[in-house]
Amino acid sequence: MQKSPPSQPAAALDNRQLDLPLFAEPGSTSSSPSPSAPSPDSSAAQQPAVPLAPDGSKLRSLAIGSRTLHYALKRSARRSIGFAIDSSGLTITAPRWVTLTDIETAITEKQRWIFAKLIEWQTRVEQRALPKVDWKDGAEVPYLGQPVRVKLGSPQGTLAFSAHDAALQVPLPLLADPQQIKDRVQGWLQGEAKRLFGERLAIYAEKLGVNYRAYALSSAATRWGSCSSDGKIRLNWRLIHFPLSIIDYVVAHELAHLREMNHSPRFWQTVESIFPEFREARQTLKSHPPELLPTL
Repeated sequence: MQKSPPSQPAAALDNRQLDLPLFAEPGSTSSSPSPSAPSPDSSAAQQPAVPLAPDGSKLRSLAIGSRTLHYALKRSARRSIGFAIDSSGLTITAPRWVTLTDIETAITEKQRWIFAKLIEWQTRVEQRALPKVDWKDGAEVPYLGQPVRVKLGSPQGTLAFSAHDAALQVPLPLLADPQQIKDRVQGWLQGEAKRLFGERLAIYAEKLGVNYRAYALSSAATRWGSCSSDGKIRLNWRLIHFPLSIIDYVVAHELAHLREMNHSPRFWQTVESIFPEFREARQTLKSHPPELLPTL
């Protein structure tokens, strides 16, 4: 059996990751059962071909009793073995020096929690997933907390939004291909997100007295935003579906990390100093993770 280098301590399990995370690693937005979810009465010999991760890579497999668990493995410079479960299944993040045997031993030790959370995620998505948008004239998409109706055949020949009518005029024929309609509407939503998020970042950065290095949109499945130690901020473009107060909370949250790179009491005090209503907004996001938004 291969052992860890003697100079390295045994990898600790990162218990901070043993809850369903709000800001998790990106995953699939599919509402179908997670590929990592086990079938209670299936055997390893009856398992289908190893499924793929959202990025197209093969998942690893581990037989635990009569069940086979599939998981994604990521290596990093961290000092502990971390567990994260989202709509794409189980992801293990482990130090580069930790052996596969050590990792699978850790998985076995946490198997009850892992299987319970996989089933919880599967049930959660199946019960609450929303239908896909039917891309045609009259389709509705959420924008800043309100439904916006798509109207094809723009008389101006250009894409135009009317806040008064809550309508988006799209210069495409009534019988346009659904993919064309989707691309135009999603492009508009992402453009609005880029513009609006930049404005809110400037406002709240000034309130907090901090400077961020750069910002970009993300398409993460279960992460609303992130902030790196070098001042780069990423915000999920699908926040544009929510009211402005929710956007402001995520903006304030990420900017506060420029003061506190953690989620300590001091961090939340920093968030509250520029966004006092953060508790209500945080609860809203916990109830509406990205994978439960309309599938665009």
